[in-house]
Amino acid sequence: MESLWLSTAPPVSSDPFIPSGEYDVVVAGAGLTGLAAALLLARRGQKVAVLEARQVGAVTSGNTTAKVSLLQGVQLSNIASHQGADAVRDYVNANRAGQEWLLRFCRDHGVDHDIRTAYTYALSEKGRQSLDAEFSAATAAGLLPQMTLETELPFEVSGALELPEQAQIHPLQALAALAAELRAAGGTLVQGIRVTGAGRAADNRVRVLTPSGSVSARHLVLATGIPILDRGGYFARLLPLRSYAMAHPIRGAVPQGMYLSVDSPSRSLRTARVGGTDYLISGGNGHAVGRHPHPQSLVEDLSRWTTHHFAVADPTYAWSAQDYEPASGVPYVGQVPFGDGSIFAATGFNKWGMTNAVAAALALSQAIAPAAEGNGAQSWYQPKLSSRDVLSAVRDNAEVGLEMLAGWASSLADTDEAVPPEGQGKVVRRNLRPVGICTVNGEVSRVSAVCPHLGGVLAWNDAEASWDCPLHGSRFAADGGLLEGPAVRGLDRA
Repeated sequence: MESLWLSTAPPVSSDPFIPSGEYDVVVAGAGLTGLAAALLLARRGQKVAVLEARQVGAVTSGNTTAKVSLLQGVQLSNIASHQGADAVRDYVNANRAGQEWLLRFCRDHGVDHDIRTAYTYALSEKGRQSLDAEFSAATAAGLLPQMTLETELPFEVSGALELPEQAQIHPLQALAALAAELRAAGGTLVQGIRVTGAGRAADNRVRVLTPSGSVSARHLVLATGIPILDRGGYFARLLPLRSYAMAHPIRGAVPQGMYLSVDSPSRSLRTARVGGTDYLISGGNGHAVGRHPHPQSLVEDLSRWTTHHFAVADPTYAWSAQDYEPASGVPYVGQVPFGDGSIFAATGFNKWGMTNAVAAALALSQAIAPAAEGNGAQSWYQPKLSSRDVLSAVRDNAEVGLEMLAGWASSLADTDEAVPPEGQGKVVRRNLRPVGICTVNGEVSRVSAVCPHLGGVLAWNDAEASWDCPLHGSRFAADGGLLEGPAVRGLDRA
């Protein structure tokens, strides 16, 4: 599965990695958060290096639906229930600043973007009540959506919120432009180098570890989706979620707005024109990573729904993305606990990374290299764990514990190492250890089915031919190669 964006991405060159190099700031991850933060810091005179394990935009930024919107489903009412009205206002201010910065950057650097009206819609009475709560939270925070029953959708809705003057972009075009501007400002971008850890270097600097050697910096920014360092305990406060998207060539009239449902299963819509072809991009069917028995059925369900309701052809691109839902309702942005004030992270954007990523970059750059025009960026993300949040985190971690027990129990029950059919995988017991066996493109792979992060037993993802951890969301290719953290290494061959 490869996204429309990654398949049509502008080329981005890589600078050489210099072992023992010294920098003011090292940024781990070349998605939107990492590149925007790096550019802001480089423009403030910082010597910056971005280290990316694969290629620019390889993970969430290249697999998003890329809506640059302040209307975000029921995000604001969710934050209000966790943190209160002041936190909602801070969140809206942060996202507005992120949206304005990103769209200004797109205009200034010739990045295609479309201004659209955003809609959040409901089909049920319960969904309508969710819209009412979101309307109240948004209005109290100074955002002014309108309630309506009129949409472009080919079916009736019980209600919808609409907010004009929002935007949609080609995210890889934006990342390529950010990378070019980073280099113009004196920054370095190295692809194919994975940050695996951090320690203390001389002169109170951070030693940044990679398989190709180490570098040092005064500050380290973790812009890796979920932070790769466990010292902040983020993995225990985030729920990793997987969702799906596909691009259908348009064959007739389709909605031109950006749509998101509040009812389950989730449904997202936007259009895109790429390479002379007009597409309708649909998305949804999210689930906790590693906890759905047949993700391919969700992909097929989304395709059926889209082709049934809209004048489109079968999808020519299909992909998925991983997002992280924070227990506090608000992203975690700032200093990493036990990082001696030198390590920073941004995570928990809960599917709204286009605005939150840039807002986080603004906040992080202000924390590291303060500027006079900071506009209070450091105060935007100040979540507090309420008793409700603690209970939510406890419940999620209890589920993680049950997943671990269930995974080990089920893996120890099956000893049949018969090779599965093409596209399938299974976990079996060999000498009291779980082993994953799969067949992909005619090649059989046998790997340890134990996640190297904290020992969860992996599950086979038949939509993406990957081994997924149901505990904290690490993912691995069929042959064991690392796809997503918090793990920092791949699986051993079995």
